[in-house]
Amino acid sequence: TVCFMKNISSGINAEYGNPEVWNKFLESMGVAGGWQFTDVWGLDTELLMMVPQPVAAVILLFPISPNTEKLSADKLSNNGEISEDVFFMKQTVGNACGTVGILHSLLNNTDRIAVGDILDKFKAACVGVDPADRAALLENDETIAAVHASAAQSGQTAAPSADDKVNLHFVSFVSVGGSLYELDGRKPSAVNWGPCPSDDLLACAALACKQYMKCDPEEVRFTVVALSKI
Repeated sequence: TVCFMKNISSGINAEYGNPEVWNKFLESMGVAGGWQFTDVWGLDTELLMMVPQPVAAVILLFPISPNTEKLSADKLSNNGEISEDVFFMKQTVGNACGTVGILHSLLNNTDRIAVGDILDKFKAACVGVDPADRAALLENDETIAAVHASAAQSGQTAAPSADDKVNLHFVSFVSVGGSLYELDGRKPSAVNWGPCPSDDLLACAALACKQYMKCDPEEVRFTVVALSKI
């Protein structure tokens, strides 16, 4: 069952964060209300205005480097208060960050997104469970495994490229209780980036994404995807 996480992540990584693959997962899971992942073509105001609103989450795909690791460590060492309403889980399987990023995006928005019975039951099972054990619950959830495997297979349109060897990573940004949170399953907890009203999530997350991009200004393998209501 563990391999499903690797399978879906490999599919996503090979496609550099292909929303089509992710939306296949949303559809199969029964996510309702017109919520879909969509490309963010740039972080300037004019390009952000092209992203359908409202936006419930933003996912950043980036290559891990010493510079991005330093930024991550600095933000974590200066972490603010974490709301009890934030859903956070660890990533315990290698190359599963795409999977965890999608779940972080959905399960922190169950107040406005109907995520379907499967994910409702999974979130309920996670109540009172620590982040590492939540990851174990995911690894052993055969229903989610089957849906992810199907979505990943549908996205395999080409043989894996050399870029699959790049240490790419996904993190999710959400607004909970008026604060912007970065959710990265490699870290011990969520990271509070500061004030962020839910209706301003895209702009707040864009500023955070820009900080990661400034770490390696010559790097071009950054991708930003928004979870929007279409």
